[in-house]
Amino acid sequence: MSPARPKIDFVRLPEIPLETILAHMSDPRVSVHLPLGTGRWTLESCAAFVAAKEACWVRDGLGHWAILCDGGYAGWGGFQKEGDEWDFGLVLTAGAFGLGARITRQALGIARVDPRIPFVTFLLPPSRKHLGGLDRLGATPLGAVDYAGERFLKFRLDTA
Repeated sequence: MSPARPKIDFVRLPEIPLETILAHMSDPRVSVHLPLGTGRWTLESCAAFVAAKEACWVRDGLGHWAILCDGGYAGWGGFQKEGDEWDFGLVLTAGAFGLGARITRQALGIARVDPRIPFVTFLLPPSRKHLGGLDRLGATPLGAVDYAGERFLKFRLDTA
C-alpha cells in the first residue's frame, strides 16, 4: 500500500511564526537559490517580508501564501503582480523540495479560475538545473531576463 498523499493548504503568511520563516530563509540549502535574498535574515527582516507580501494582497487582491503540508509549514509561494504580468514564485523548505510540482499545480488551479490571470510567468535563478517540471506543465521558455540586477530564466504558462 502506498503512503497517503500529504494534505496541502494555503494560509496567509502572518499565521506563521516569524521564527519559523527565519529558520526557513536562513537555511543555506534554500538561500543558494535566492539571488535576491542577499544579507542575513533577522526577525525584523522577516516581519518586513511578511508585511510586503501582505501589501500585495491589499493592492492586488492576491499574493503569496504560507504553504502547509499536513498542517506543518512547508514554505511560501503564490502570485505577485509584476507590471501587467502575474509571476508565480515558490520557496519551499528543504524538507518539502519534492512537493514543488504538486503545490504549483494546486496554485495554478486557483489562477485558472481567476479572470485577471490569462497567464503566469515564472522567474527561476540559473542555479535551478531541473526544469522538466515546467516543461511538463506546458510552460514556454522566454529566455534570460534581468530582474533587480540579477539574471533569471523566464517562463510563461497560459492559464486559459
